[in-house]
Amino acid sequence: MGGGIIIREAHFPGRAPIDAYGNGGFRFADMSHRGSILCLPSGIHGWEPQDPAAFTAEDFTAAIAEADGIDILLVGCGTDLRPLPAGVRAALGAAGIRAEPMSTGAAVRTYNVLLAEDRLVAAALVAVE
Repeated sequence: MGGGIIIREAHFPGRAPIDAYGNGGFRFADMSHRGSILCLPSGIHGWEPQDPAAFTAEDFTAAIAEADGIDILLVGCGTDLRPLPAGVRAALGAAGIRAEPMSTGAAVRTYNVLLAEDRLVAAALVAVE
């Protein structure tokens, strides 16, 4: 067997509730992921942003691409509620996505409830320790 470790883009192909969060990551679908995640209709993806104060519209490109399957985007901003930058709000609004910033814990709980109700919900969740 040649070669080394193959690193692949973090992606779970489906919608799943978040079972746990903390320690810098999330647990869902009998798996765990270290770092932030983006929960979209196409699945759960690893997500780079770690600082809500530095969010840009480009951080939400994947969500905007799936706007037809999203009514509300819950944005977990870590341990505190922070307003989304105007450019992010404008880009999401132009795509028809209503964004609701809140703490990551509140976003996880709300996401799970709306997902169980089969609503068109997505979540952008910043990992917390």
